[in-house]
Amino acid sequence: MTRDELLQLPPMITVPVAGRIMGLKSRSAAYRAAARGDLPTIRMCGKLFVPTELVLQKIGLRPTVDDEPRAVS
Repeated sequence: MTRDELLQLPPMITVPVAGRIMGLKSRSAAYRAAARGDLPTIRMCGKLFVPTELVLQKIGLRPTVDDEPRAVS
């Protein structure tokens, strides 16, 4: 996926899609990563999803909350 395609993903993606973004080679590897907690997941309607923002942070496309500049008072 290109950078632009990654930035246009919906807020929640499936575990296999998140795994592909993270460079995992198979669906089962993605689900194992989710089971270990390497991919943060949310269960909705019986399905497992990964927050896109967290995946983008892991690959360096989005700053983490700690990296964002803070307002000076």
